[in-house]
Amino acid sequence: MTANGHRLRLPPLGKSLSARVLLLTIAFVMLGEVLIYAPSAGRFRLEYLRDRLATAHVAILALLATPNYMVGDSLQAELMQHAGAYVVALKRPDGVKLMMRAKAGVPQIDASYDLDKGHFFGLIGDAFETLWQGGNRVIRVMGDSPKDPKAMVEVVIDEAPMRAALIDYSERVLALSIVISLITAALVYLSLQWLMIRPMRRLTEAMVAFRDDPEDLSATIQPSKRKDEIGVAEHELVEMQAGLRAALRQKTRLAALGGAVSKINHDLRNILSTAALVSDRLTASGDPEVRRNAKALLSAIDRAVELCSTTLNFTRDGPLALHPTRYPLAELVDEVALTLPESGEGPPPLCNEVPPELEIEADRGQLFRIIANLVQNAAQAGATRIAVQAGWAEVGKGDGSREDRLILEVIDNGPGLPPRAREKLFQPFAGSARPGGTGLGLAIARELVRAHGGEIRLLRSTGDGTLFVIELPQRHGRSGPHRAAVAQSRAAS
Repeated sequence: MTANGHRLRLPPLGKSLSARVLLLTIAFVMLGEVLIYAPSAGRFRLEYLRDRLATAHVAILALLATPNYMVGDSLQAELMQHAGAYVVALKRPDGVKLMMRAKAGVPQIDASYDLDKGHFFGLIGDAFETLWQGGNRVIRVMGDSPKDPKAMVEVVIDEAPMRAALIDYSERVLALSIVISLITAALVYLSLQWLMIRPMRRLTEAMVAFRDDPEDLSATIQPSKRKDEIGVAEHELVEMQAGLRAALRQKTRLAALGGAVSKINHDLRNILSTAALVSDRLTASGDPEVRRNAKALLSAIDRAVELCSTTLNFTRDGPLALHPTRYPLAELVDEVALTLPESGEGPPPLCNEVPPELEIEADRGQLFRIIANLVQNAAQAGATRIAVQAGWAEVGKGDGSREDRLILEVIDNGPGLPPRAREKLFQPFAGSARPGGTGLGLAIARELVRAHGGEIRLLRSTGDGTLFVIELPQRHGRSGPHRAAVAQSRAAS
C-alpha cells in the first residue's frame, strides 16, 4: 500500500530489482575472485617448488663437510627425509656435482618441470593440472637454487603433498572470496537501495496513486534536491502531473460546456428558424438595400445554426466531419468582412488582398469560422486595419518530397498579444487575450485547421501588430497563376 492508501503491485522477490542487483553483485565479485585466484594458484605452486629446491640445497650441502663427499646411510636417509625427495642433485658454479638418492630406490618419473622456463599461462595451467590429478605423481623439478642463483638444484619428489597444500590454499581463497563478495554485495545493495531503488519505488508509488486518482493533490510527489537522473525524473513527473491535471480540468469544463450547449441547442435552433422565416419575407421586399441585407442576414443565421452544431461536436469525442468543396477564397473573405462592425466614415477594417482567381478546396463553413475567429479577435483587440493575403508555396514534407500548400495570412495593426496569452495561445479557457474571453476561438480554429491536414502558427506579435499564418494542403493542386512572394518567403522561413 502507498502512503495514500493505494495498492502498489510489487514484483515477486526473485524478480525484483533488489534481488537481481544482489545476485549480479555476488556473481561479478566471485568472477573477479576467480580471475585473481588463477594466477595466485600458479604463483603458490611455483613458490612451493622453489621452497623444496631451497630445502634440498640445504640438505645436500652436508656432503661438503666430508672428505669424499659421502655420508653414512643413516644420515643420508635422514637428510632425504628432511628434503622430502627421492633424488637430490646439485651443480655448483665451481663445477662440483653432488647427488643423494633414497635407499629404497627411485620410482618412475611421471613429469618434469624446469622452473626457470615457466611463463605466466604455463604456471596457471600447471597449477590446475596438479589440482585435477586424482592420485599421486612423481615429478622431477629443476631450477636455480633460491639460496644461490648460480647453483642448479634438481629434485625428484611426490606431487601429492603439493596438491594437498594447493587444495588447502584454494579453500582458504574460496572462503575469503565468499566473505568479500557478500560484504561487497551488501554494501552495493544498500547503496543502490538508497540511491536508486527507494527513489524509484517512490516514483512508482506516486505514478500509481496518480493513476488511481489524478485529481488528488496529495498524490503529487515532492521532488528531492538531487541533481542526477533521479532528481530530473522527479521534477519531470511533477510537471507531467500538473499538465495532465490541467488537461483534465479543461476536459471537464469542455464536458460541462457540451452539456450546456446540448441543453440549449434545440431551443436556439428553433429561435433561429423563426428568424430565418422572417428574413425570407424580407428578401421579397422591393427595396434593393433591404434585399441585400436580408441575404446577408440569412447567411448569418445559417452560420449560427451550424455554429451550434459544430460547437456541440467540438465538446464530443471523435473526428470532425468535413465537407470540402471548391470555391473562390476571395468571396469567402468578403463574407467574413460583413461580420465586422462598420467603422463609421473611415475605410472598412478588413482589407481583402486575396486574388479573385484563387480557388481553394476546403470545408467552406469551417474555413469561414477559422478566418472569422482570427479577424474578429484582431478587431476586438483594437486593430483598425486587418489584411487577409493568400498564395501558393511549395513546402517540404517529412519524407523529403515537396507539395503545394495554400499559405493564408491574417495581418493586423493591433497592440499585439500579451506574453501570457502567447504561452497558452491555443489552449481552451487559457489563451484569451482579453478579460472575460473563453479562449475557445483559437482552440477551435486550430482543431479545424488540423482537421483539414494543415497547421496554424503565430508568426509575429509585437506592438506593431500580429501575424497568423495558416497552411492548408490541396489534394488537386493549386488553381490560379498567383503566387504570393511574401507568403512564399514566410512559409520557407
